[in-house]
This record gives sequence, C-alpha cells and structure tokens, in this order.
Amino acid sequence: MSQFVADVDRVMVPPMDQYNQELINNVHPPDWVNPDPAPRYDLVVIGAGAAGLVTAAGAAIFGAKVALIEKHLMGGDCTIVGCVPSKAMIRSARVVADIQSAARFGIGTSDEIKIDFAAVMKRLRRVRAEISPNDSAKKFQQDYGVDVFFGEAKFTSADTVSVAGKNLKFRKAAIATGSRAAELTIDGLAEAGYLTNENVFELTERPDRLGVIGGGYVGCELAQTFRRLGSEVTLFQHGSRLLSRADDDAAAIIQQVFDQEGIQLILQSKITHVERRGAEKVIHYELDGREHSVTVDEILVGVGRSPNVENLNLETVGVDYDQRRGVLVNDYLQTTNPKIYAVGDICMEWKYTHAADAAARILIQNALFAVLGLGRRKLSSLVMPSCTFTDPEVATVGMSLKEAQQNGIEVHTLYVPMNKVDRAIIDGETEGFTKIYLQKGTSKIIGATIVTRHAGDMINEITLAMTHKLGIGALASTIHPYPTQAEAIRKAADEYSRDRLTPFIKKLASIWIKLRR
Repeated sequence: MSQFVADVDRVMVPPMDQYNQELINNVHPPDWVNPDPAPRYDLVVIGAGAAGLVTAAGAAIFGAKVALIEKHLMGGDCTIVGCVPSKAMIRSARVVADIQSAARFGIGTSDEIKIDFAAVMKRLRRVRAEISPNDSAKKFQQDYGVDVFFGEAKFTSADTVSVAGKNLKFRKAAIATGSRAAELTIDGLAEAGYLTNENVFELTERPDRLGVIGGGYVGCELAQTFRRLGSEVTLFQHGSRLLSRADDDAAAIIQQVFDQEGIQLILQSKITHVERRGAEKVIHYELDGREHSVTVDEILVGVGRSPNVENLNLETVGVDYDQRRGVLVNDYLQTTNPKIYAVGDICMEWKYTHAADAAARILIQNALFAVLGLGRRKLSSLVMPSCTFTDPEVATVGMSLKEAQQNGIEVHTLYVPMNKVDRAIIDGETEGFTKIYLQKGTSKIIGATIVTRHAGDMINEITLAMTHKLGIGALASTIHPYPTQAEAIRKAADEYSRDRLTPFIKKLASIWIKLRR
C-alpha cells in the first residue's frame, strides 16, 4: 500500500455536526489510503457522481479491473447537494402545506404551526448521512473490488491518468466529472454573496426574505419549499413564464399555485445590479421600462449548469470539449478519442440522476463489450422521463406537443383533467391533468405530460409503454386499481378507444348485436 493519505483537511460540509461527519466518513474518509495502482486498468473512471458510480460498479461487476477517481465527495451532486437534500426539504415543506390545508378535510388545528427550520435542516443532514453508505468508498472497494483514489485527475499521456502522485494506466477511460451551478454576471452579485444548490443546504437559519433568480426546476422547487417553510420569497424570471421548457398548461398551473401560496413572481424582468446594505441585499431590476428594487436577506441563484471540463488536460489526449456543452461525444458516448468515453452532466443535455444511471449502462456496453462496432447501444435510443418536484409535480416523457410539431409530426392529444379523477377529488388534489400525445392516426405514444402531486410516480407507466413500443391500447387494457390517481392514464386510454368508435363502426356493431339476438 502507498503511504499517500488522501488530503482531507479541506473536505468540509458545513455545519460539521455528527451527521456531516458521518457523511464525510463514508464518501471521503479522513483515513483513506489510496491503493497502489494495478499495472493496467480495463477502465479508469474520473468522477464519482451518479454517472461515475454506476459506470465503475457496473463494469467491476462484470469482471473488469476498474479505478475510480474523485477529488471531493463520492455521491456527487445527487447525494450531496442535489436530489437527496432537496427532496428532504420538500418533504418537510409538504407537511406544512398539509397542515395548513387540514381544515378542508375536517381536521382542526388550534395552535399556530411552528416551523423549526434548524430541525428541518438537521433531518436533511441525517437522511443524507443514512443514504451515503450506498456511495461510500469502502463499499466500492470491498463489495465491487474497485480501486478508489481521492485526488485531482489529469490525463498525462494517451493511456495514463495521474492522481495524487500516482500514474494509472488504462485501456479505456470514462470522464464523469459532472457539472456545477452556472454563474451569473450581474454587477455586484458576487460581492453581495449568493447561494446555489451547492451551499443552500448548509443553512441552519431560515432567511426571512429570499430572492430566487431563475424560474427553472431548481428555482421553482426551492422557491416553493422556502415559502412553505416560512420565508417571504420573490422569484425573478427573465422570460414570460415559469418552467420555460414545460407544457404551457403545466407552467400555468404552477404559476397559479405559486400566486396562491404568496410567492411574488417578477416575470419578464432584467436584474441590473445587486448591492449589499449591511446584512441586507438589494436586488435592482427593470420591469416594463421602469426601475424597481427588492430587499432580501439571501439570494438563491438557479439558472442552469456549467460542465466541469477544467484541469483535466483534455488537450493532451485529443478530447474535444466546449465550455458550455461540455465534453463532445457521439451517440455512443465516445469522445473524439475513441479510447475515452464521457457520461452524465459533463456531456449530456439530460442533467438528471436517472439519465446518468441509464447512460452509464450504455457506456459499459460500448466500452467493454462491443466488438468492431457490433453490439453498441445509442444514447438516443433511451426514452427519458423527467420530473419537476414542485407541488403539484410536473412529469414528462418523450416529445412535447411543440417538439412534435417542429418535427412535422401530427399529434392527437388525449386529455384528462384531474378534477375528473375520483381519487384526486377524494384527496383534494384536483389541480393538474394527464396529457398523452399520440401520432395522429395511430396508437403510437410519442410523449406525455402529467401534472399532479405524484406525477413522478405516474409517468413511469407511460415510459414503460414507450420503451417497449406498446400502443395506447395496452394501457386501455391494463386494469388500474380503483380508486387511484393513476386511473387518469386509463381514462385517457379509454378516450382513445371511444374516439375509434366512429358512427360507421357503431352502426356495424349495432347490426352485429341484432343479428345475434
């Protein structure tokens, strides 16, 4: 064993309580000793976020000799500063919303709701620590036989990556360094200080007034969460609506809900500059040709992602990249160097954990098992769902109506509002709908949008049908338990069946029934 011990003096996840210490013990152990490198690795994976972890574990399970390099914390954005902590906060915020609406269900609440923000964040840290063993260095070393190295990776030759003074020879390599929160060049913003998803979960005190810049999925999820947890929230969006990539009707519902919950929406605005006045931060903006300002305690920026392409020495190995798009890959996740692949946020437009997971499986197949191009899988073959975890959730899969029209595809839309679904009425969750898009004249499903509280769970049924090329008839013939909100999907499928009953077919059916009397 090498005597090099990973430098963890700077590895901090504030606040350094027992839970964050437990987290670090798993995903960047203070006593970790980098192993002596093998003579040559079948696969060297750079980055231990979702994409890198699945790539490393999957390759090792199939018998490959794998090295995994991480310069900070294993688990990446999802575990540390993304899915896990944000959904922990969202769960607490939903409890608040349920209590506030309890009277609608005949439940009285005599006392004012007491929100202990510090306790909410403590629970977040506890939950994250409980989940972190899944991504731990020891698990990957002991369970999968992966050599785990902590340190900054650089390509130094056509078949070598250096890390912490060690040279790792490889037959194939995978770049999975992910992305980070995009920076905004607003005058005074950096000087005033701001939050992103990378540090907002370090808070232990609730900001009384929060300004959110960006109306995408990160901005919307956290704006609603902080509002429900007691902050006064102002959300700035440059465009005319929230969730610019979402279905128009879906975005309208979220905007209406935000209005009802007291989130101040400033749309079609341009932030000109930010200044700090003592402990306060003043956001100056233009709206309808006039100057305005809002004073807040904290600013949260959520305006997209930037790929982590720096310091990898990609030029040495002939890997092309772009500062905005990241590492450039073909449909097989292969870079401009055929021995080096990339996966996840570093190269993909889909910046979701489940997308990274699915793409990592494609990388393993293409890098380790395809021979002379035979047996390769394409990234474009994936049917990719997504979900924005607002309340209600907005889940999509496949093409949107606009995308279909842009591709010259005529669409037949099946539409079921949730106020026509018995379980949604029972639950008091009638805001939303299910839309399923069919290629006109066929039963082929080309996309769907669901807006309801558990849309992220419901979209899976449609994703399964699309993945296995099952038409809408398969959903119509599938029995759905009653009463469930997923019955909206069956109702949409029944709508398709009714549409097929043209007057001519009805007449033929009537004649047949009479003949059988």
